[in-house]
Amino acid sequence: MKERKLNALHELLLRGSKDQIQEAIDSIHPADILEVIHDDPDHTKLILEKLDDDTIADIIEEEDDEDDQYELLKQVLKDRQRGVLDEMSDDEIADIAGELEPDEKKELLSQLDIDDKENVENLLNYDPETAGGLMTTDFISIHANNTVLDTFNYLHTAVDEDTPKYYLYVVDQHNVLKGVVDLRTIVASPFDTPIMDITNTHVKTINYKVDQEDAANVFKKYNYVMMPVVDDDMHMLGVIEIDDIMDVIEDEATEDMNLMGGTSSEERADNTIGESFKSRIPWLIVNLITAVMAAAVVAQFEGTIEKVVSLSAIMSIVTGMGGNAGTQSLTVLVRGLSLGEVERDNAMKIFLKEVAVGVLSGIVIGILVAIGSTFYAHGNPWFGVVAFFAMLLNMICANIAGFVVPVVLKKCHADPALASGVFVTTVTDCMGFFFFLGLATLFLPHLL
Repeated sequence: MKERKLNALHELLLRGSKDQIQEAIDSIHPADILEVIHDDPDHTKLILEKLDDDTIADIIEEEDDEDDQYELLKQVLKDRQRGVLDEMSDDEIADIAGELEPDEKKELLSQLDIDDKENVENLLNYDPETAGGLMTTDFISIHANNTVLDTFNYLHTAVDEDTPKYYLYVVDQHNVLKGVVDLRTIVASPFDTPIMDITNTHVKTINYKVDQEDAANVFKKYNYVMMPVVDDDMHMLGVIEIDDIMDVIEDEATEDMNLMGGTSSEERADNTIGESFKSRIPWLIVNLITAVMAAAVVAQFEGTIEKVVSLSAIMSIVTGMGGNAGTQSLTVLVRGLSLGEVERDNAMKIFLKEVAVGVLSGIVIGILVAIGSTFYAHGNPWFGVVAFFAMLLNMICANIAGFVVPVVLKKCHADPALASGVFVTTVTDCMGFFFFLGLATLFLPHLL
């Protein structure tokens, strides 16, 4: 069904006249048009020529990546680009401009009117990874000394159709935020009601310097669709909307997954060969170094392995299971740090929980490995004893590493997901080999 609708839309956009498309445009979502463009990039310019400036602006804003947004804008005829930009929100333009080279940025900004250019340049001053970088300056603010009638008159004359209208923010003559009022309350109030009488003065705000991930956590905590952004003196700077927060959540989750896997946070499935190679090779080299470290540990016990060759088959199980346990702990901790679930007050409790889980997991998996090792060693129970204690100790180390590595990275002001898996695996490999081969050396007479 969906494919049939997209095919029909594709036909309309390619074969239909401008008038036919304009008649149907109200029932077509910009995301569907963007999908058609992605499926048929060769006809992008032809499709855009048939659309009005407002629709093109909506399509560009549906594009996820700023570079792709700019490439789409460049497909629009030069003399129409200014009109398209006039229909776009200032924060979207700022996001695009922030990714451009200086010459391209200058050219883009030159096409804006004075007010929009000033707003965009102001937004570009904020760190893109903070609340200031996420916010838009398109919001409704009303003066604290207004009445409900004054507010209605203002809304009728001064509010742009693209301005978010969920809430109205009440400010004083110095633009200091005094509170928030929703439209339903205004509509239900008599015209002579002073705005401050119906204003919620206990409004939740986000400082412009707050990291975007922390801003997302605030949204999730309070289930808001919009929040005001303020400076240190509570001056109203802008608002963040829920759609921007959803993008942040998706980007942060993707970044964490990439970093934990040892790739660049920016890598995507559709990157070029060169981009993916540059992203992955540094961490592969780090992996090689850690593998050498593990091999060095094994080399210290060459004599033991030469005497009991069957140890080589079992030791990979000990290190492999330790790596799995460490990854489990690491995944939970990285996500917990990201969501603010791990704090100074409960860090020790969580640490002890991870140790306890490591002990219990080590006992259960250790028993299973011990039974298998005993059979593998033709009934020699000492193989089982060595395997059990090596597995138990490595499982405990794995869970400790899964906690400590991301916490230390967080303390060092680095992303907790920064290839934590590489470091945890290094610990479980080195310690797994050390515990297993060390215990085997200690009990060597019983294993021969």
